[in-house]
Amino acid sequence: MASLKRICFLVVDDNHHMVSIVKTILRGFGAERVFEARDAVEAFDLLRSNPIDIVIVDYMMPVLDGIEFVRLVRTSSDSTSLHIPIIMLTAHSERSRVVSARDAGITEFCAKPVTANELFRKIREVVNSPRAFIKTQNYFGPDRRRRSEEFVGEDRRLQSIKTAITQ
Repeated sequence: MASLKRICFLVVDDNHHMVSIVKTILRGFGAERVFEARDAVEAFDLLRSNPIDIVIVDYMMPVLDGIEFVRLVRTSSDSTSLHIPIIMLTAHSERSRVVSARDAGITEFCAKPVTANELFRKIREVVNSPRAFIKTQNYFGPDRRRRSEEFVGEDRRLQSIKTAITQ
């Protein structure tokens, strides 16, 4: 596996034990620069004053939760990290929460209990296959579509149905 030596991380979680686990995993893969924050306000300040490459944030935190933090990073006028990859790490992995996180602008979603291999896979994904950013009236963040569709045009869905019928 490749080393994470050159990547600077920010781990945002109000649970000290979870921060320790994530930092241990990151260091096990060679990460040397890992900042930590106990809440979204501290994390936002660290982002504005340090060259962070990837953020790993918990969903549930006091004051501002992970979703509100992601929205702040993606849309705040004083954010210096609009395009930073954000991996949400949470035990709350119900579909509604995954959709909420995706719609807030996270880059990847990782369910607890996290394994070293799963976290590394998510990090590798954001580093090796960065997604284009999309800006609409209601959303700013990584393109939410994971697969590319080859057919382009008004009848895109009709073409998909015809293809499915002929197979």
